[in-house]
Amino acid sequence: MGRLFGTDGVRGIANKELTPELAFNLGKAGTFVLSSESKRPTIIIGRDTRVSGDMLENALTAGILAVGGNVIKAGIIPTPAVAYLTRYYKADAGIVISASHNTFEYNGIKFFNSEGFKLDDLIEEKIEDIIISSIDVNSHITGDLIGKCLEAEESAAELYAQHLIETADFRLDGRKVVLDCANGASYQVARRVYESLGAEVVTIGDMPDGININDGCGSTHPEKLQERVVKEGAFIGLAFDGDADRLIVSDEKGRALDGDKTIAICAKMLKKEGRLKDDKVTATVMSNIGFHKAMEAENIAVDLTGVGDRY
Repeated sequence: MGRLFGTDGVRGIANKELTPELAFNLGKAGTFVLSSESKRPTIIIGRDTRVSGDMLENALTAGILAVGGNVIKAGIIPTPAVAYLTRYYKADAGIVISASHNTFEYNGIKFFNSEGFKLDDLIEEKIEDIIISSIDVNSHITGDLIGKCLEAEESAAELYAQHLIETADFRLDGRKVVLDCANGASYQVARRVYESLGAEVVTIGDMPDGININDGCGSTHPEKLQERVVKEGAFIGLAFDGDADRLIVSDEKGRALDGDKTIAICAKMLKKEGRLKDDKVTATVMSNIGFHKAMEAENIAVDLTGVGDRY
């Protein structure tokens, strides 16, 4: 077996490459590595709308419970929500079940540490070594040492939505916004957030059925969003991917703005307002030369990092 973790967790075709057995072992090994100082670790699990999500969630949960960990199932929520809720609940780790922008037959498992950050390479390697070396971290505990599924006191999706609303320092009254939720994890939270900010919201890609995630919609297929923005006379359009940690923007004329353009626009605005810390932005090594020239023209420095949001 080769390396399990890629740039964003473990991914593969569900039930073929990413099997319930592998998910079970990831649950055991991940809990063991991430919670060595906790006698009764708590792990939060969130997922997107893929049909394989239930299968992998239950396999992961079984692995966690088998080594004495407790699980809070947060349900269908965006990936960044798991990062936030891991801190909110003071959990030992968070896990997201999603294959992001990929088609429905794929799925993935990615971990967050107790601070809500993605795992660094060394920790991932420890988890991989346990699984690849077939090390049994299960001490075969019995009785009341076995973990439990805990009921969260509040709705995970509502907690995250309220957090996003509270971070906004603006209103959108009188603005029409089109949201493409990719039939994925943002299909409930996104509308809730933008309506609370006063926007008139039009949604597409908001009827997930387990197999239509990212299917001709979302950030990898923004064409429908662009058309709808023009048709509705909307102020802006936002297309998320399956787990809502990726964004493509459409302006009022239906022109797509990719990540480089969006960062450039935001950086220029923030510098003008005196709010761009150290007059600097961070981009990946895949950002294009036009972006770098645009930032240079605005006297904005660019830090480069590797691909993958853990960096």
